Amino acid sequence: MNEFTARLAAQDAVLVTVESSQGSVPREAGAWMGVFADGLCGTIGGGHLELQALEEARRQLAGGTGESVIRYALGPSLGQCCGGVVNLRFERVTAADAGPLARRLAPALCPVALFGGGHVGRALAAALAPLPFAVRWIDSRDEIFPAGLPANVQCEHSDPVQAAVADLAPGSHVIVMSFSHAEDLDVVAACLLRQRRANDLRFIGLIGSKTKWATFRHRLEERGFGKPELAQVTCPIGLAGIQGKQPEVIAVSVAAQLLQVRNWEAAE
Repeated sequence: MNEFTARLAAQDAVLVTVESSQGSVPREAGAWMGVFADGLCGTIGGGHLELQALEEARRQLAGGTGESVIRYALGPSLGQCCGGVVNLRFERVTAADAGPLARRLAPALCPVALFGGGHVGRALAAALAPLPFAVRWIDSRDEIFPAGLPANVQCEHSDPVQAAVADLAPGSHVIVMSFSHAEDLDVVAACLLRQRRANDLRFIGLIGSKTKWATFRHRLEERGFGKPELAQVTCPIGLAGIQGKQPEVIAVSVAAQLLQVRNWEAAE
């Protein structure tokens, strides 16, 4: 249950949802904000569009009548120059709607398997926490995981660590950054064997330099993997052009890369 549906237990609200749009707009269809008499949750993009929607929602919340769907043109009259058109749906909601709304508003989460609980692994788990990913965080050291993790991050002890590859969710995005090069190699090899069998992992990323990958590539070739199979591995990981070896910098770069891959998949 998110903050919005939790607050519904005590207060009625108006749910404002981007139902459809044309042209350049601040947010995509499905974006929403929940408007209470004394606050709001979420956003439909900010600016004058959100201000006008907020005023309309509070007017309806106070008992005023209005259209359930209102068209907003993002031009000079609205004080925005996006040039597109947004259709917003306004719905009065109460505590009785909390359960269905929690399911309806829950984002679709892409599965990520994160191998490695070290400094970069911790930074990446934190970076992915507010993003649309379901993170399965795996390490061979059971005591390595911190307390107080967000709901979309689940920890798992696996020894040997590569054994966890067999039952990853189909469509998983795998990030390999364990404390050991030997473990990294075993996890990558297990991923490639799974690809050979099922071809259902969407991304395999390995932390390290080009030199590390050259060594790994040679060792994986010795294990019988060919060039087309090895081409499925991304190493180094992260977006090109983002410099810095601090764990937090690497984490932001890898999180951005995963979002980029997710967008490519959505466009397929």
